Amino acid sequence: MIIQFCPQLRGDMLSLSRAGDRLIVNGDTIDLSAIPDGAELPADAISNDWLVGTVRRIADVLYLTLILPHDADAPENVRFPADIVDPADGPITLPGEA
Repeated sequence: MIIQFCPQLRGDMLSLSRAGDRLIVNGDTIDLSAIPDGAELPADAISNDWLVGTVRRIADVLYLTLILPHDADAPENVRFPADIVDPADGPITLPGEA
């Protein structure tokens, strides 16, 4: 799984964890296991407002983009975050978190 981010100046928070091909976003479980290799699914086909763009599975790796909220004085690594590559199951540390 590769998680990319779309940073946005917002007042809300993001909580993220992984369980296999399931992503838990602010307590809402998104099951991505049904996406076959080579397929894509538009974000609007998944009922979660934090997903943007297309979810793809390429060479058995899921690629997805999530909104990353931040405040006006966010550090550069939050405003221009690196991708999270192959996060372990459990809570995921987001850019800007210690």
